[in-house]
Amino acid sequence: MQGTISNPGPRKSLPKLLYTRLLLYLPEFIWAVVGAVWVSDSSVQCEKTVINVIIGTVIASWVIIVFTIIGVLIVFDPLGGKKTFYLTNGVNRNLESSQSGQLLYNVKNTATRVWEKRIRLLCCCIVQDDDHRVAFTSIAELFRAYFSDTDLVPSDIAAGLTLLHQEQDKMESCPKEPEEVLCHSPSSLVTDDLDIELENAAHYMLFAAAAYGWPYYIYTNPFTALCKLNGDCCGNRPTDPDITGSDRHNFHFGSILKITGLQYRDFIHISFHNKIYEIPFFVALDHKKEAIVVAVRGTLSFEDILTDLSADCEDLTLEDVLENGFVHKGITQAANYIYRKLINDGILNQAFTIAPEYKLVIVGHSLGGGTASILAIMLRNSFPTLRCYAFSPPGGLLSKSLADYTKCFIVSVIVGKDLVARLSMPNMEDLKRRIVRIVANCSRPKYQILLHGCWYEVFGGDPDNFPTELDGRSQDALTQPLLAEESLMVHRSPSYNALEDESHLNSPPQYPRLYLPGKIIHIVEESSSRRLCSSDTKYTARWSNETVFSSILISPKMITDHMPDVVLKALNSLTQEHGSCISCQARECNTDVV
Repeated sequence: MQGTISNPGPRKSLPKLLYTRLLLYLPEFIWAVVGAVWVSDSSVQCEKTVINVIIGTVIASWVIIVFTIIGVLIVFDPLGGKKTFYLTNGVNRNLESSQSGQLLYNVKNTATRVWEKRIRLLCCCIVQDDDHRVAFTSIAELFRAYFSDTDLVPSDIAAGLTLLHQEQDKMESCPKEPEEVLCHSPSSLVTDDLDIELENAAHYMLFAAAAYGWPYYIYTNPFTALCKLNGDCCGNRPTDPDITGSDRHNFHFGSILKITGLQYRDFIHISFHNKIYEIPFFVALDHKKEAIVVAVRGTLSFEDILTDLSADCEDLTLEDVLENGFVHKGITQAANYIYRKLINDGILNQAFTIAPEYKLVIVGHSLGGGTASILAIMLRNSFPTLRCYAFSPPGGLLSKSLADYTKCFIVSVIVGKDLVARLSMPNMEDLKRRIVRIVANCSRPKYQILLHGCWYEVFGGDPDNFPTELDGRSQDALTQPLLAEESLMVHRSPSYNALEDESHLNSPPQYPRLYLPGKIIHIVEESSSRRLCSSDTKYTARWSNETVFSSILISPKMITDHMPDVVLKALNSLTQEHGSCISCQARECNTDVV
């Protein structure tokens, strides 16, 4: 409770106290074992009250021990003092350059191994093969590069996030300039185009949501889903589409039928096969829109998470279109897998043989939206009329050249402050910079920041005006890092330097900036009213551009805005509102004629 985050001086004796306390856990552990043995001994005759007290004490002891072990595993840094070797190049070292380079390499290698062990531990429940091991190493190097240059603990990050959220809310409450309001007034032509795309997006979002199978169906129908699935899915199907992967009791397929409203005969191919870089998808005939729909599933398993986290860049070369472009590595490999299945296995040929006049539409949500976008780029030359609807795709997906190329056939739909749509390595570096800056320059103890932050997140209220070391400084001085800020940065990575100095000449960023695909529809919650058992939310939609998503916004809704049911609800609300407006205009026209 003493000092600030960047000034640990008043609590300098606390580490010794903590290590001393940690040693006492050894006799406490032995005592807990003895207590457990004593409680389990049925021959001990004591009063029931005494036995209940002892049982409660033993259980409390084991809970404390388990939570302590988990806390140590989460907070303890295995690298310890080795992080000092990440110091900037300006620091004078007494070691020879070759020795210094070898030490730095060893520290980086150790950090990578530490992160790799953590990831393996988290993914211990899945079968690990060569692809998994390569992905673990790639993701571990990514995490090592991101976290190695800061000296922040989880509570520091939590304090920084709550301070950023309050700062962001204060800025949003400020009145906007008239020019900023006028620039968002769309023309009638653009509005008509937006209404058409919103109606299409609402229709195809059903297919993207259906790709999740029974988890989504049960999540959206918690009281009736199991009864309906048990009644409809366990019977014999009249015809069997091409299905790969396991679907016990036909729950996945039955949920897809319920959500889309299609018949068995409308499905060409369904794949429930799921590995790293290999995600489920289905191909179906949509007679309402006269389209062959390829729907790709989003993140729903540990394998999908590994695909998401394989965020290195790789080149994507397209013949007769572009020389090259950067893309998300893991998502591109997933798109390659589906591309091979569609083309090499003749799935699309089979579909167009059945419905040659139909158009090709590719849809997906989250990871599925990113995969659908890259898959659409791969298929564009063979199917020039192709359309793609990417719902809440990852932000770090395509380089600028590829993103501009996709504007004529891909539509991305983003709701509110969706975190995933803003996720990219440069944006994460920018978030790290903002957290370090606001945390280091706040002159209040951490516990005060966290207590007020918890109250603000749960109950709302006015954002707190914590005094900071930035108060009273001139504009020129604000561009220079404070000593407190430097103390939390063990070493500034190239990406951090590039974001701080806004210069790509002297220190090029480690990760190139990647963007959302296609034209972007941004749906924003305009107003919300809560009733006893329901809530009424009004949304507005407008065409947006990739610069709006160039930073991560902190909000309690940054996760919920990404959920497929929220996206579908927003799209349905907008299309219903548009339909009611059309009917109102029609009635007014009839009245005028009379």
